[in-house]
Amino acid sequence: MLNTIFLNASFFDNAATKFYNDFIAKDRWLFLADGLVNTLKITVFALLIGIIIGFIVAVVRSTHQMTGKFKILNFIFGIYLTVIRGTPVVVQLLIINFIIFASYNNKILAGILCFGINSGAYVAEIFRSGIMSIDKGQMEAGRSLGFNYFQTMIIVIMPQAVKNVLPALGNEMIVLVKETAVSGYIAIQDLTKGGDIIRSQTYDAFFPLFGVAAIYLVITMFMTALIKKLERRLRNSDH
Repeated sequence: MLNTIFLNASFFDNAATKFYNDFIAKDRWLFLADGLVNTLKITVFALLIGIIIGFIVAVVRSTHQMTGKFKILNFIFGIYLTVIRGTPVVVQLLIINFIIFASYNNKILAGILCFGINSGAYVAEIFRSGIMSIDKGQMEAGRSLGFNYFQTMIIVIMPQAVKNVLPALGNEMIVLVKETAVSGYIAIQDLTKGGDIIRSQTYDAFFPLFGVAAIYLVITMFMTALIKKLERRLRNSDH
């Protein structure tokens, strides 16, 4: 019994010492704090870019599918979707940073553009599927009210489409947060890189890596809760 008590005490003392060395000593927790700021900064701006790109591409491709217009733009956007969805995001990140931004040393901007362009391809297909799920009578009803095609698309079709695809759109947002974990490939000190820096200094992987995982988990749980709350509000607005 005494041996078990001493072993447990030794275990907790050792864990407390490692925790102190990993996070408290030399203010190493700042690596995670600074990394979290960069991760959120990249995620938020990339999400905005992805939504803008996705909206434009979805409207053009759905318009072409319904009316046959925008053949050239539809062809260009089709190539964009094929290339972006067919190549790993980490390779895109390396290309943007080391080739396109080779003479412009702004790694955060390179990360934002990379993840924004990548997310835009997936958001575009999410939006397009939502647009095509709306009954054609809605477009006819909007035109009968005097709206032109694009006014009807923005005022009548898109709000319904967004409501239909909100779960898929929320999932893409969560995926985007986790995808930014590869930002360290171009030496951005994101959340994952911050944990890796602590590990390299203390030679202890347990607390830094599990700490990073816990922060990502909290972020995704928070986003999931917000999305569910928004879904409930949209469902209540239907009644």
